[in-house]
Amino acid sequence: MTRPSMLGFRGAAPDRPRLSPLLRLLILTQLAFNVGFFIVLPFLAGHLGQAVGMAGWLVGFVLGLRTFSQQGLFVVGGALADRYGIRPVVFTGCVLRIAGFVWLGYARETAAVVGAVLLIGFAAALFSPAVESEVARQAVLWEESGGGSRTRVLALLTVAGQAGAFVGPLLGALLLSVDFRTVCLAGAGIFVLVLAGHAWLLPQHIPGQGGVRLRGGLGKLLRNRRFLALCCAYGAYLLAYNQLYLALPDEVERATGSQAALAWLFALSSLLVVIAQLPVTRWVGERLTLRRSMVAGLLLIAAGFAVVAAARPADRTGTAGLLPAAGFVVLLTLGQMLVVPVARAWVPDLAEEGRLGLYTGALSSISGLIVLIGSSATGTLLDTGLPAAVPWLVLATVPLAAIGVLPRR
Repeated sequence: MTRPSMLGFRGAAPDRPRLSPLLRLLILTQLAFNVGFFIVLPFLAGHLGQAVGMAGWLVGFVLGLRTFSQQGLFVVGGALADRYGIRPVVFTGCVLRIAGFVWLGYARETAAVVGAVLLIGFAAALFSPAVESEVARQAVLWEESGGGSRTRVLALLTVAGQAGAFVGPLLGALLLSVDFRTVCLAGAGIFVLVLAGHAWLLPQHIPGQGGVRLRGGLGKLLRNRRFLALCCAYGAYLLAYNQLYLALPDEVERATGSQAALAWLFALSSLLVVIAQLPVTRWVGERLTLRRSMVAGLLLIAAGFAVVAAARPADRTGTAGLLPAAGFVVLLTLGQMLVVPVARAWVPDLAEEGRLGLYTGALSSISGLIVLIGSSATGTLLDTGLPAAVPWLVLATVPLAAIGVLPRR
């Protein structure tokens, strides 16, 4: 039997329809978005703490603010995509991301940094939910046409995003040898190319898209308890994942004296997803329900924090000191492989008809609020004089608590 191709799943079932050109474009869009984004993001905390001179709690707050302005405002981008379609929303987001990266490259005062970070986040709040909700909608259509599980399509979206997240930090690490401004300008340049490519390739009109009134949907969403429970659980996952940018850099610097190894750990995470996401999704999909898959993922994430907590009292440095951080990254990534595609695949079953963009955006908006609150607390926790293992043990409880709020299916 031949192996399935990345964009067509060829060889898995010859009689199944291939992914549509639109689905392929949107999946490749995710790849391009993440290359441009992850050139900059892994190095932002170090820049804020060292070049700008922010305190740890303020770095944590700015990172949380970036996540909230992105994830927290996804509901806006999703609702606009329901109303106007994805083309104008994606274009506007790309323009704002270009402006935000250029601004960040030249910002030196705290207020300017905050403004640039907010603009960068809001740009993604426009284009990301538009793309993700349309991929989910097209994945449901693909499933209904006999193509297979929608979770596999959404897993492919995750693979494309992580491929971008793999390439981005490596390019960023190379450019960082010049300076942080060069990194930001390179990120802006990639989004210029994305904007030009989509102006050429993205269809002017996509059947079934747009035309839904902006009013009336939010009230029903806020009364949907099962959907809100999923949002809370996903928010706990996202807060844990955000520690790649807050707690992990501190641990890497403690172990090695610099953050040079950080890019390689990000690359390890992305490479694992690129290689293993589709086989893991296929294996899990044949054995576990959506809820059990998310439970397993959250348990793996909690185990990742526990690994670092167990090793911290020994205070090892060098390669031996870096191994717990690598273990954390591996377990967190395995958990991500289970949680993310399943959460996205679950949303269409809980969303109101015609408002998939709103619900996809709200999933990220509510989780972004959780990250904003949690990141400030985490930054403070890391700055306290508590025993070294305590912050990591506290963080391990977050995904465990999320298991208790998952909706029953």
